[in-house]
Amino acid sequence: MTIKQIKLDNFTVFSNLDIDFSDGINVFIGENGCGKTHVMKAIYSACQAVRPDISFSYKLVKVFKPDELKISRLVKRKAGNVNAKVKVFSDEAELTAEFSTKTKKWEAKVVDEEKWEKQLGDLTSTFIPAKEILSNSWNLSAAVDKNNVDFDDTYTDIIASAKIDITSGRDNYDRRKYLDMLQKVTDGKVTVAEDRFYLKTGNNALIEFHLVAEGMRKIALLWQLIKNGTLEKGSVLFWDEPEANINPIHIPVIVDILLELQRNGVQIFIATHDYILSKYFEVKMLKSDKVMFYSFYKSEDDVLCEQNSLFKDLKNNKIVDSFNRLLDEVYDKNLGD
Repeated sequence: MTIKQIKLDNFTVFSNLDIDFSDGINVFIGENGCGKTHVMKAIYSACQAVRPDISFSYKLVKVFKPDELKISRLVKRKAGNVNAKVKVFSDEAELTAEFSTKTKKWEAKVVDEEKWEKQLGDLTSTFIPAKEILSNSWNLSAAVDKNNVDFDDTYTDIIASAKIDITSGRDNYDRRKYLDMLQKVTDGKVTVAEDRFYLKTGNNALIEFHLVAEGMRKIALLWQLIKNGTLEKGSVLFWDEPEANINPIHIPVIVDILLELQRNGVQIFIATHDYILSKYFEVKMLKSDKVMFYSFYKSEDDVLCEQNSLFKDLKNNKIVDSFNRLLDEVYDKNLGD
């Protein structure tokens, strides 16, 4: 079961958005403020709502964290009373949240939630935020619950996902392959002791997570999610800016692993500003791989989206435009010398 489509009406920066998704990897690019992360968070909220104890409308406000948890603040800012709609489709069901600028708290009208839960009850979803959080995991959930700190649910959820162990027995071949690739980069394994995360090195030394470089911590988190069975066939992974604080030399390894995960049935959504990451997907993907690129761009008072199976063929591609400008400046400078 995969996420097939999302439709947004008057939601955050979007007046109308209708996107079909690949069953494999979906790469979102675009300028800041174009709603890439908003789309991922909306889909993630729907994925989390497959659980009977999680309401779609409440998860939306917990993930987006509008003031006073008012879902009405997620309506696109226009004059008068405006109605908004978030509709997410899987290959077997659909889930809708409708609300307006007059809706109280998170009391949106949610349609087909029971059918959504029934059809997608086994779906596992994970959201990796742009900012690494495991190094600050100690008592974070309790502090959030007491309103001592203010983090959206993607941060507390990823800590919970990293702590669990839903595997049994020895690692299978695919999992060992991923772990071996990542361990060469991190030079260690993730372990949890008394709710604290550590990197366990080859000589069994435990290094506090906050003493490990942030880029290594993000790669180590991916290692942990594969190791503990979170990223298995039928699961959905959302990763916001995977390239942040990571040495570019490690980007090809991350791309290789994400491509392998989609080959083994994991659906992936990525938001990025990075040319190297985006281009490596295009260079390394096989003809049988399912990869789609989406460019979000501003047009008057709205944000539009263009999609293409090739990164280089996107017409509204700010990443390539910036890269080409840099090459022009380098060329002009060298020619001037």
